[in-house]
Amino acid sequence: MTSQKIEIKPAEGKLGILMVGLGAVSTTFVAGVELSKKGLGKPIGSMTQMGHIRLGKRTDNNSPLIKDFVPLAGLKDLVFGAWDVFEDDAYAAAIKAGVLKKEDLDPIKNELSQIKPWPAAFDKNFVKKLEGQHIKPGKRRDWAKAIEKDIQEFKEAHQVQRLVMIWCGSTEVFNRPGSAHENLNAFEKALDENDSSISPSMVYAYVALKQGIPFANGAPNLTTDMNALETLAMETQTPISGKDFKTGQTLMKTILAPGFKARYLGISGWFSTNILGNRDGEVLDDPESFKTKETSKLGVLDTILQPELYPDLYKDLYHKVRINYYPPRGDDKEGWDNIDIRGWLDYPMQIKVDFLCKDSILAAPLVLDLVLYMDLAKRAGLKGIQEWLSFYYKSPLTAPGLYPEHNLFIQEIKLKNTLRYLMGEDQITHLGREYYE
Repeated sequence: MTSQKIEIKPAEGKLGILMVGLGAVSTTFVAGVELSKKGLGKPIGSMTQMGHIRLGKRTDNNSPLIKDFVPLAGLKDLVFGAWDVFEDDAYAAAIKAGVLKKEDLDPIKNELSQIKPWPAAFDKNFVKKLEGQHIKPGKRRDWAKAIEKDIQEFKEAHQVQRLVMIWCGSTEVFNRPGSAHENLNAFEKALDENDSSISPSMVYAYVALKQGIPFANGAPNLTTDMNALETLAMETQTPISGKDFKTGQTLMKTILAPGFKARYLGISGWFSTNILGNRDGEVLDDPESFKTKETSKLGVLDTILQPELYPDLYKDLYHKVRINYYPPRGDDKEGWDNIDIRGWLDYPMQIKVDFLCKDSILAAPLVLDLVLYMDLAKRAGLKGIQEWLSFYYKSPLTAPGLYPEHNLFIQEIKLKNTLRYLMGEDQITHLGREYYE
C-alpha cells in the first residue's frame, strides 16, 4: 500500500543556477547541459537524466526514468549566472580549463560567451594561491549587498521563477566554527564588523539562505555546517547540502571499502596519492587549503568500516592521503591507491588502483543532479540539511549527533527511497515476500 504523496509545487518557468566559481567544473557542467540541449552530447553520469527507479515488486517491471517519475526542472529551463575572481566569460574560461576540446565547445560558443561572471567576494587569506583581480570592493557586509544586487538583476534579466546556488569554487583554508558562527545574531554582527572568521563562501551562503535560495557546497569548506546558517536555513525553509563533490579517488574508496567490509576482509593500510594540474591542484598546493581537503578525504573510511565494531579487522588501519600539484596533467587527474588487505588466518594481500580520470568530467553530472534535486527539495517543502543527497559528497552534512553515511550503495538506497517517499510510493526495504516475487 502506497503512502500519501507529498505536495510538490510544479517546476514551472525558468530555474536560475547561480555558480560560485566559473572554472573547470562550472564550465564543463554548463557546456554539457548546452550540448545535451542540442542533441550533441549525452549527460552520462547524471542520475536525474539517465537513471531509472524501481517501483513496487520486481515482477511489476515498473522502472521509469527518474526524470519522468519526479517533477524535476527540464534542461531547457536552466539559465546560468556565476561569480569568479577572473573576468573570462564561460567560453574563454572553458578553453583555458582545457577539459573539453575546442571543437566540442565551438557549437555552443554563443551560449557560453553570454555567461559573464560578476566580480567575486574574495579574501586572499582563504585561498592563498589565487591572485584575484575581478573582485568586489569593500568589506563583508558590502559583499553581501553586492551579491544580493547581482541576484536581483539576474532574476529580472532572465525572468527566472526559482534559483539554486552552488559552490564550485576553490577550497578555502581549514577553518573551525568559532563564536561568530554560534548563532545567527553573532554571525550577522560578525558580518557587520568584517570579522575575518567569516569566509567568502559563508557570505554567499548567507545571502542565498536569507532569500530562500537552496545552497549546495561542492568544496570541503566550513560554510553552512554551523549553527548560525543551519538555523537560518530552517527559518527560511530552505534546503542545504554538502560538502565536497565525490569524484575521483574518494568515489573509488566508497565503492571498494563497502565491498571489503561486506566480505569481512581486514585492512592494514590504505595509501592514497594524487597528481592534479588544474586550478584546484594549484590551490591545494597550499598546506592550509590541503588540510581542509585532507580532513574531508580522511573521514570516509572510518564511518564505512566502523573500526570500533570490528577491531580485529580495522582498528589499526593506517590511512594516508596526499595531493601533489603537477601542472603538465591539467584536469587529467591520477589517483593511485595501495591497499594492504588481510584475509583468512591474517594472510596479507595487496590491491593497487590507478585511476586516471578527468575530475571535472566526473563532477559536472553531480552539479546537474544537485541543482535539480535541491530545487525539488525546495518545492517539496523540505528544509535544512538534505542528508538524502549524501550520495554526491565526500563529507556529507548530517543532523547534529549523527555520523555521516559514506557507503555509496546505502547512500543510493536512501536517495531513491526519498524520491519514492516524495511521490507517495512504497520505499523498498527488501523485507516481505512481495518484494521477492
